[in-house]
Amino acid sequence: MKHAPRPNGYRDAWCAQLTAERAGTEARVAGWVNRRRDHGGLIFIDLRDRSGVVQLVFHPETAPEAHARAHALRSEDVITAFGTVSRREPHNVNPNLVTGEVELSVANLEILADAETPPFPVDNGADVDEIIRLRHRALDLRRAQVQRTIALRHRVISTMREVLNERDFLEIETPYLTRSTPEGARDYLVPARIQPGSFYALPQSPQLFKQLLMIGGMERYYQIARCFRDEDTRADRQPEFTQLDIEMAFVDEDDVIDCMEAVMTAVFEREGFAVASPPWPRMTFGEAVSRYGIDRPDTRFGLELHDLGEALGGTEFKVFAGALSSGGVVRGINAGPRELPRSDLDALTELAKQHGAKGLVWAFVQEEGWRSPIAKFLAPPELTAINQRLEAGPGDLLLIVADEVTTVGQTLSALRMELARRFEEIPRDRHDILWVVEFPAFFWDAGAQRWDAAHHPFTSPAGALSDPANLSSRAYDLVLDGTEIAGGSIRINRLDVQQRVFELLGIGPDEAEARFGFLLDALRYGAPPHGGIAMGIDRIVGALAGTESIRDTIAFPKAASGADPLTGAPAPVDSGQLRELGLRPA
Repeated sequence: MKHAPRPNGYRDAWCAQLTAERAGTEARVAGWVNRRRDHGGLIFIDLRDRSGVVQLVFHPETAPEAHARAHALRSEDVITAFGTVSRREPHNVNPNLVTGEVELSVANLEILADAETPPFPVDNGADVDEIIRLRHRALDLRRAQVQRTIALRHRVISTMREVLNERDFLEIETPYLTRSTPEGARDYLVPARIQPGSFYALPQSPQLFKQLLMIGGMERYYQIARCFRDEDTRADRQPEFTQLDIEMAFVDEDDVIDCMEAVMTAVFEREGFAVASPPWPRMTFGEAVSRYGIDRPDTRFGLELHDLGEALGGTEFKVFAGALSSGGVVRGINAGPRELPRSDLDALTELAKQHGAKGLVWAFVQEEGWRSPIAKFLAPPELTAINQRLEAGPGDLLLIVADEVTTVGQTLSALRMELARRFEEIPRDRHDILWVVEFPAFFWDAGAQRWDAAHHPFTSPAGALSDPANLSSRAYDLVLDGTEIAGGSIRINRLDVQQRVFELLGIGPDEAEARFGFLLDALRYGAPPHGGIAMGIDRIVGALAGTESIRDTIAFPKAASGADPLTGAPAPVDSGQLRELGLRPA
């Protein structure tokens, strides 16, 4: 902590400010009892506040009243103490603490609040069940690692604001109660008492509002925006999350990307997070999916995918031939010289099935051919062609999947990551960051027999709309170590193009007017070319802190189930409230 607190009856210094330079001076500190040690006559208390820990010592002969009170102290009691900062004896110095050279010889102690025995230890990094931690989140927030992460989050947001303020952005708030619009997930709905049977929706993002801000001439907007999506919780996904939301007028892709590289470079430099200097590499969607199976590749290691269609063009093996004849693909990974037991191979096969594949072909390359359940179904020239395509030699383990293209990509990507973790291929001291660009504009929904927007329906296409199957969009994602930390696009700024996109998506004129009339109306009066991006603050902080889940970066997160163990939400409400909202109890 840089600045001492304003002196009052509780404290005039943070605990961590009592260093050797303060020896011989008086100080008052306040905080929580981290640990108590009774050494016969002397009592030692480790006192903790947000800045750190300082040792208090109680002498029975010089401060008998304070010493007597110290006998009653327990972990997590809240106290204030006044005394003299004294140097410790050389053999008692604690080099692990910034305050380790001194202690506070207490002359006066006041107990501000007693604490019951906590349900888990606060003063160490003991592993505690997440549900218990979240149920007692106020206690969990006292733990040093949690406080460091929350402080890191504050610094990240502060740095983002500083860079954007210097670039003439305005911080503007947008509504939480809005209209349901398609953003790719289910909305959280809020019943409207003033209009029974109608609902507000909590925003999945401020997308339309920030576009209206550009049309309204604000030109450069940002917001630390809370967003809501009713979807299953994962390690990198919460029902409510926070993003740095940005929009800029009279820009193209390079302008947005340049701005974001400046923002993130400042964040990385402040936190000492080692990534390459910008400009950062750009990879097309097609290359990412072809080489890594997904559009958010972790490029810190190899194990890349290779297409085997040409090598198997005339195969009679039904699994491969069937996939190729139906428009699918056959692709594989060379896992390198590995020897895995059958149980591990079965586990990899099960992982493949979990990602939609019908199965997994595995093979160990030998001098005389393959050791594999399917070796007898492939001709020697086919084995040779596959080996050449995968650059395989004796001892290498090959993993091959045949299916439609998306399933193959997702499956081999999951296998790639599992192999990298299993064989420790992921470097711990390296971080890769890149932009993924040139996304498809639309995907065909065979079930609904219509096109779906690959990003969202307000993303500008990169060309004419006459050939949606081969049309790319002006979208871009920022990927850090295999995690998407940002996504954005140049938006549609012409009314005729927006209407045509709605038509492609099966949204007729009446529906478009009912759902997006306010946007269409604004576009009629002249919209500048504009674009923006949303940066996932929870994911960025998680990457900087090295956490496995974004729940560890949020002060009051939901559990993996999506519920809140702290408050008990979601919870029923009484029938009177439902009637007032025009709703009937289930």
